[in-house]
Amino acid sequence: MAKAKKHIGSANEIEAAFYEAIGRADIDAMMALWADDDEIVCIHPGALRLVGHAAIRQSWEAIFKGGGVPIHPVQLHATHNMMTAVHSVAEEIHLPQGPQTDFHVVATNVYLKTPAGWRIVAHHASVAPGRLAAQQPVTGTLH
Repeated sequence: MAKAKKHIGSANEIEAAFYEAIGRADIDAMMALWADDDEIVCIHPGALRLVGHAAIRQSWEAIFKGGGVPIHPVQLHATHNMMTAVHSVAEEIHLPQGPQTDFHVVATNVYLKTPAGWRIVAHHASVAPGRLAAQQPVTGTLH
């Protein structure tokens, strides 16, 4: 029998719980935040696209073998409507050991409002080039 998922009140709360679970290496808590949908997507920096619960869980289990990952999301840019939320965040990561101990990742987290509350449907992360500068206003046409 599947364990009931806790109802979380907002996409912001889901995001906070997501990063807290990553910091604790808590695979069950983190996977409980994903939507009950076979088409959920996760892309780790420099990795292939993963689709579905089994592939996503397996990837996070491999990451968590080394313990929690201290990720501090900053520079949030959020777009919300009644049923979806898209968050673009810069992630500051500090690892206590290794050749590169501090680095930044840019991530897009997509949330869907479901009958069980807000849930993650996509997480796409890429290594940011160099240190992130202070957020600058966008001017002109991007494309």
